[in-house]
Amino acid sequence: MKASILVAAIAALVASPALAQQARDQIRAVGSSTVFPFTTTVAENFARTSGRKAPIVESTGTGGGFRLFCAGVGTQHPDLSNASRAITKSELETCAKNGVTAITEVKIGFDGIVLAVKKGAPKFDVTRQQMWLALARQVPRNGQLVANPHQRWSDIDPKLPNIAIEVMGPPPTSGTRDAFVEMVMDFGCRDFAEIKAISDARARAQACAAVREDGKFIEAGENDNLIVQRLVAGQGVAIGIFGYSFLEENIDKLQAKQVDGVEPTFENISSGKYPVSRSMFVYVKNAHAGVIPGLREFVSEYVSDRSMGENGYLEKKGLIPLPKAEREKVRSSASNLTPMAM
Repeated sequence: MKASILVAAIAALVASPALAQQARDQIRAVGSSTVFPFTTTVAENFARTSGRKAPIVESTGTGGGFRLFCAGVGTQHPDLSNASRAITKSELETCAKNGVTAITEVKIGFDGIVLAVKKGAPKFDVTRQQMWLALARQVPRNGQLVANPHQRWSDIDPKLPNIAIEVMGPPPTSGTRDAFVEMVMDFGCRDFAEIKAISDARARAQACAAVREDGKFIEAGENDNLIVQRLVAGQGVAIGIFGYSFLEENIDKLQAKQVDGVEPTFENISSGKYPVSRSMFVYVKNAHAGVIPGLREFVSEYVSDRSMGENGYLEKKGLIPLPKAEREKVRSSASNLTPMAM
């Protein structure tokens, strides 16, 4: 009897990988909180029109999504990774090391990172240099970098209001944070002689990117909706950092700031005039296309004109569509699951 039990247990273990291949009949996506509402909308439309189960979409942040996506091939791993920035070389290397060697990159459109406050708050606009001076861990003072002493916006520029600096934004695992550092912090620091004097490129980049940790910048989590809720409920005049789509959804509660004199509108983001604009992506694990039911069809729905085209349902959610020629190129690559260069 013991021998029979042992044989049965071994047989169950041997069979488990095959059973795992049949264990999931729903597409699973992870990643960016900014891309989350777009993928969720496509998932709902896909389920309604195809009769299949709606894909499971998790908001884990861009970096967290890539860690899950690149962990391996098999139904225990996600099929798609939403991203508010392009995948990095090191992330591709992690994917390859774990057997994820065929990935299709799908650029779905554009988004802007907005700086917004609740309706009724005092109005003032900012430059990227002023944002860096407000948020940097160290700032120039008398020829050297010192711990950031700025407590109020008027400390940076007397023309700004005498209001305490308070900024809510995403954590380092977020693609929005990565993009904000690249387009705001790195740009805002570059004209200071004290920064230019740092000869080591890595140290110079760190000096530009490092965010103060004295409570003036508050990491509000991966969920941009949480930042919106805290802005609206707060008593102060906090500035929130999040994607344009969340501004669109809450335009009755929020007002956006101009950055470098440019307002974050649909037209300014799509034209590239707004200085804090970026591309949005979805990455597909090609090895899962023949295993997870409906994965190819879901990708086709995502890149269809009714979804990401001009006047498509994602535009109504705040996504800025790609130009027609680029959209058609993306559609062809996605429909054929053309692997990106690793």
